[in-house]
Parts: sequence; C-alpha cells; structure tokens
Amino acid sequence: MTKRMIIMLVVVGVIFGGIFGFQVFKGMMIKKYLSGNKAPPVTVTATHVGTQPWQPTLSAVGTLRAVRGVDLSSEVAGQVRDVLLQSGSFVKAGQPLVKLNDDTEVAQLKSLQASADLSATTLKRDKGQLEAQAVAQAVVDADIADLNSKNALVAQQQAVIAKKVIRAPFAGKVGISTVNPGQYINPGDKLATLQTVDPILVDFLVPQQALQQLKIGQTINVKSDANPKATYTGKITAIDAKVDPSTRNIQVEASVSNPKGDLLAGMFATVNVSTQEPIKYLTLPQTAVSFNPYGEVVYLITEGKDKDGKQELTVKQTFVNAGQTRGDQVSIVGGLKEGDYVVTSGQHKLKNGSTVIVNDKQAPSDNPNPQVGNED
Repeated sequence: MTKRMIIMLVVVGVIFGGIFGFQVFKGMMIKKYLSGNKAPPVTVTATHVGTQPWQPTLSAVGTLRAVRGVDLSSEVAGQVRDVLLQSGSFVKAGQPLVKLNDDTEVAQLKSLQASADLSATTLKRDKGQLEAQAVAQAVVDADIADLNSKNALVAQQQAVIAKKVIRAPFAGKVGISTVNPGQYINPGDKLATLQTVDPILVDFLVPQQALQQLKIGQTINVKSDANPKATYTGKITAIDAKVDPSTRNIQVEASVSNPKGDLLAGMFATVNVSTQEPIKYLTLPQTAVSFNPYGEVVYLITEGKDKDGKQELTVKQTFVNAGQTRGDQVSIVGGLKEGDYVVTSGQHKLKNGSTVIVNDKQAPSDNPNPQVGNED
C-alpha cells in the first residue's frame, strides 16, 4: 500500500468520524432541549367531589295495562238503530252505547203480556168459583201454574229486549268505533273497546335477587316517552306467586294514578322503585369516569410547583368504585374522598403527570334529573 493511499484512507476516516460525532452531538442537544421544555398544558373541565342525598332505586321496564278492559260486543244479532257512543269519550257504568232494532221483540212481548193478563183474569175468576164450590181446587192450581208460565215467558222476552241495548259494563274510556246505524251485527262482533285508565296498572319484571327489597304498598315512579316531562306516582299492589324459571325474574304489579288519561294500556314505561331511605353518596358527572376492562378510572388534579417555582396543576390516574347512576350523575363508593378535584372532560388528551388548565365554561351536565329541553 502506497503512502498516498494511506493518507486518503486517513482523510476518509476523519470525515466519517466527524459526521458521526456531529449526529451524536445533535441528538444529545435535542434530548437536552426537550427535557427542559415540557408539553403544553391541556385544557380540561373539573369539579370538586361532593356528597348529595341519594335515593336508592330499583329500575325496570314495564307495560301499562288497564284495571278493566273489554271489547264491547252484543249477545244477540240485530240491526243497529242508534249509535250513542262517541269515540274517545268517557262513559259511566250502565250508560247506553248502542241500540239494536227491537220492533219484533216488542211486538212479541205485547202478545205474551196479553196472554199473561188473560191467565191472571182466569185465575181470579176461578178463585171466586172455588169459594162458591163451583170448581175444584185442581182447576185453581192449574190456573196458577199457567199464570206463572206466562209471566216467565214475559220476563224472558223482556230480557231479550234488554239485550238489544248494549250498555257500558263499567266506567271507562271508549276507543274508536266503526259501527254505524243500519249495520247488521252478529253475536260477538266487536263494537268498540272500553278501558278503565284511572288508575292504570303497570306490570314489570325484577330479578329474584331484588325480591327482598319489594313489598306491597311500596312507592314507585313511572315515566313514559309519550310524555317525557311527566312523572307518575303509584304503589305496588301485587307480587307474583312464582319466579319464571327460564329468566329467574318475578312479575310485579303496581297501580298508578292517571287523572288526565295520559297513560294508555299497552304503552311502554320506565319504572323506578324506591327501595330504602335516602343516603349520602359522593357524586360526579358521568363524563368524569372512564370505564375500561381494568376498572373505573378518574384523573385526580393536584396542585404543585414547577422547577421555576411557579404553581401548576398536574393529573394522576386513580381507580374508583362507581355505583348507581341517576340522570347525568354517578355515585362513587370508593377511591375518592370529599373535596378531591377531578377532571370531568378532556381526559382523552391526558396521561399521568400531564399539566392541565381548568376552564369550566363548557362544563358537562351534572343534573340528577335531566329533562327534555334542558340546556345544561
């Protein structure tokens, strides 16, 4: 190897060594710079954990059912003469709703009544003859039997005529009817539906584990999406005598006051049963708790100082035990204490040790009983 080649190799080595050294130095300088410049703080909303009275409840879904409900029909066939009911109206017990043509039956009743009157006259005459011993006692006995038979026929015909008027068997609300005068109806044809809706019943299912929390007379609250702003109050009236072996649920019946008739049979309803006296729970907005396979997590805010002595807020992940929910709130039964400062929104940008700035102008809702149309 010549002296010239050795010199060239040395020069090349020096050049590559310089480049490599510069890259190492550059990396060290960048690392030093980043270590002295933290990530910018994250803007979040936060709240202090506080206690609130909490009414333990048992929630279920149910179906509304009328206390009394029937499809009105006629026992006898006939042509409709008068329709006295009005669709959607409330009627009293015994109120006439539909009248059928009874001309033939009335005429036959008059004939039977005339026969009965004749039998009564004959009996009266024969009794006078019996006193004069002009007829035997057997004749009078036959007259009495004949009169009784004729009176029974009269009563039977009167019952047939009475069936020509369909009356409300109980007070309630009449549904939509399509019956018209002149229409011929057969026995059993549906004329309209009649439902007693005040009070109204709600049937719902609860798991067998909740059976000990229920008793007759217990207060319930019912809500329906037909009128989401209204809450209806009722009481448990019956608990089924057996548990469904396929679902391990038991059926419960409750009576609900419905003075305006807003609730109708067949509606879906949400039922909340108050199971015990109100107790105090730590509460947070539901948005404050992150649910994952490892448990429920919140970000706890702590106040400290940076390396320059300035005050700063940092966060730390904390596992909690979340309990029941109501509206926008969730109860916390473990992991926090009253007064703790917790992030309520913006968690997806955070990790342990992140610096935060709290801005509550867009704080999430913390309403225990939100209503449709609420702005918070």
